[in-house]
Order: sequence, then structure tokens, then C-alpha cells
Amino acid sequence: MLKVLFVASEAAPFAKTGGLGDVVGSLPKELKKQGIDVRVILPKYSCIPSGFSKKMTKIATLTVPVGWRYQYCGLYELEHQGLTWYFVDNEYYFKRDNLYGYYDEAERFAYFCRAVLKALPQLSFMPDIIHCHDWQTGPLPAMLGQQYLMRNEYTGIKTMFTIHNLMYQGIFPGDILGDLLGLPPSVFTENGLEFYGQVNFLKGGLAFSDCITTVSKSYVQEIQQPYFGEKLNGFLAKRQADLHGIVNGIDYEVYNPVEDPEIYTNYTWRGTAKRLENKLKLQAELGLPATKQTPLIGIVSRLVNSKGLDLIAHIMEELLNLDVQLVVLGTGEARFQQLFTDAARRHPQKVSANITFSEHLAHKIYAGSDLFLMPSRFEPCGIGQLIALRYGSIPIVRQVGGLKDTITQFNPEAGAGNGFSFTNYNAHEMLSVIEAAVELYKDRTQWAKLIKNAMLSDNSWQRSASEYRELYEKLTVK
Repeated sequence: MLKVLFVASEAAPFAKTGGLGDVVGSLPKELKKQGIDVRVILPKYSCIPSGFSKKMTKIATLTVPVGWRYQYCGLYELEHQGLTWYFVDNEYYFKRDNLYGYYDEAERFAYFCRAVLKALPQLSFMPDIIHCHDWQTGPLPAMLGQQYLMRNEYTGIKTMFTIHNLMYQGIFPGDILGDLLGLPPSVFTENGLEFYGQVNFLKGGLAFSDCITTVSKSYVQEIQQPYFGEKLNGFLAKRQADLHGIVNGIDYEVYNPVEDPEIYTNYTWRGTAKRLENKLKLQAELGLPATKQTPLIGIVSRLVNSKGLDLIAHIMEELLNLDVQLVVLGTGEARFQQLFTDAARRHPQKVSANITFSEHLAHKIYAGSDLFLMPSRFEPCGIGQLIALRYGSIPIVRQVGGLKDTITQFNPEAGAGNGFSFTNYNAHEMLSVIEAAVELYKDRTQWAKLIKNAMLSDNSWQRSASEYRELYEKLTVK
């Protein structure tokens, strides 16, 4: 049986800040169904719910070199939902209020990468492939190739590196190469970890992995171009033969309107009346007029520039002049938080601004909103539009990255398509699409067709996991 170890800095339901956590929390379950012995290793953060941490079993104690220092490592194991999870424990690095955002990020994740490699002989599980995710794990393939593959127990291990968002790279001063990573000067080149005189963790993953993937087929093309390439487009183009795009899925057990305990009323694609009950109850809970006739637009997002929120800012008053309501959930940049709180203050009957994050409210918004607005400047894959489809909230998206791959414009004459889209990064082009969606909402027959198309879209992990499995198998026969 093929053995794969996922290495990541977060995974639902243990510790999550975004889409990376969703993917690492759900993809392994489908891979296991497809006959792969897949396990996951994470940092043992103090924010992991006690219900999980109390069930963990300590299986080993190690000493991990971090440059010239030697640090404690406790290795823990947990069986959860049929999978084996491992956790790297060091309170100095991981007993903190948040997952990220600290002055010593380079040291924290250099330690994590080294600890994973040192821990392998203690796991009774030597993987055929180590599958690394995002910049926090980027140095691991370089460490493996430079210092471990010559040892007998590590012989033959292959590496895969997945880019979840090229914007986040982990760039640090050049002197950490030896001081923290323990790597030789020979890897500090334009074909290695060097990046404009600094060390780039993500580039390490790109340079030293046997295979590179990213999270949609459109994004894999986009990141080889200057606009989306974040100064790595030329390097990625060099590795084009080893670069693959596989669109993300979502966990159909977590996101299931038929059984979801978080929503007001469960429903299927046939149950549009029950779906409307979710809308009316959501409106009432948020203090908005409870009305079926007015389309409710949902936004569940990090409130940051890359999500296209400046487009909304540009046409906010024109948008609210339409017969619509708007519910927003998320946190982020102060200017965008202020944008929505100000709009809610001026239009309390039309806007509900929830500047926080709540999984409970997120599920209610997916189930209760009629439209789901996601006008991203760029979007590697996007999870929000996939969840919205599952719950019958119709996405309005910009045709970019994974949004382009998963949302097709609804054609009333053909009865085909699952959402609405626009091409250019232009606020009034977006507004015209919103106006068209609001107009179509009045046609209950067509709208019911659109909900059916959305909810029957297949965005489960099954097909994507099969593509990963095929790549794994090719790697192991090389």
C-alpha cells in the first residue's frame, strides 16, 4: 500500500485559519478511501481543543537541532475519523495565542520541518512520499535532500509540494540559512532558496520537491505569468513539466445541508421552501427585515485587498440602492472592516456587518443567503464558492483562478450553469452582473433550476483525490 505523510502547519478540526486547514483536514480522508495509507503531522498548538489534546498519546521524545541549538520535541499520536494524526510538541514555539504572526516565524517552522524529518524513524511509518503544504514546510524537501536521503532508512522518499497561495512565501534574512536551517551555502542560489539576497521558504519547496502542485488548473497557468507570479513566475515556468493544477474539493460530511446541525432547517435541492426558512430565520437573527422577495447577498471572507473588496467599496451605495440585503462575516484590514460597519450604520435595514469569525454563523449564511459574492483580485482555488454551491447560495465571482474553474455562467435558455461571473477587475462590470442576478431572482422557475444546478455540482474530493493518487503513483515508479 502506498504510504503518504502530509506535513502542514494547520488542519481542521485541530487548528485552522483558512483554506489550507480545510484541505489538509479533508483531502486525506478521501485518499484513504482510495487505498492510500495517508497520515498527517502538525504542530501541537496550545489552541487545539482540549477534547483532542487529552486523547493524544505520547510516543517519543527527541532532540532537534535548530542551527547550533538543540530543542526538545515531544511526538504525539491521535486516531481521529479513521486517520492517524501526529503532533510535534514544543511549548516555546507553539504555546501561543495564534498560529502565525510572530517575530520568530523562520525559527518556528525551521524547527518544525527538522522535527518532522527526525521523527520519521519513531513513527513506525516510513512514507513513500512526503506531501508538504505551503511556505511553512518549504525547507523540508531541501533538508531531506541535503542531509537525510543518504541514510538507509530515508532512501527512496519522494516529495510533493503544494502551493495554496503564492502570495505567502516566508521570506527571511539570508543569514538564517545556516543559523536556523542548517543548510550549506550551495543551496543559496537562484535555483535554490535564494530570493533577492534573502531566504525564501516557499521557493525551497519549489526548488527541491520532486513534484509541485497547486489548487486549480487556471491558477497553475496564471502563476507562470508576471501579474500573478509574485516574482516566482520565471522559476515556476522552468519547472513546468513538474507543475500540476488540481482543483480543491470540500468535505461533504462537514458541508451537507441535509444533515448540517449548524443551520436552522435541513433541506435538499428539492426543498426550496425549507431553504427559504433558513433565509427568514437568518434575517430575523441579524435584525434585517424578514422577507422572501428581497435577495440576500452573503460574503464570508477574510476582509483583505486580494478578495476584491475595493470593488464593493467603489459601488457600495449603488449596490444598496438595489432591492437587496447584504450580510458580511469576516475580519481583516481596518479599512474594509470600517467599510461594512459604516454601511450597516447607514443602512441598518439592508446591511448586517459581523466583524468576527464564526463557523456557526458561516454555515447559516451559506444556507440562508440567495447570492454569494466573491469578486477576488486573484483566487488560487477558493473554498467559499464551493460551499455556497453545496448549500444553494448562488456565487457571483470574477473569472480568475479556481473561481473560473468551478463557476459557469447560468444560461436560462439552456438551463445550464451554476452561477454568475464577470471577467475584468471592474466595479461596474461586477455591479451589472449583480443587477442581472437580482433580476433573475424574480423568476422563481429559473431560480429553482439554478439552485438545482448549484447543489448538484460535484465539488467533493473524489475526483481530485484520484488525480493526487495518480501523481503519487508516477512519483514512486520513477
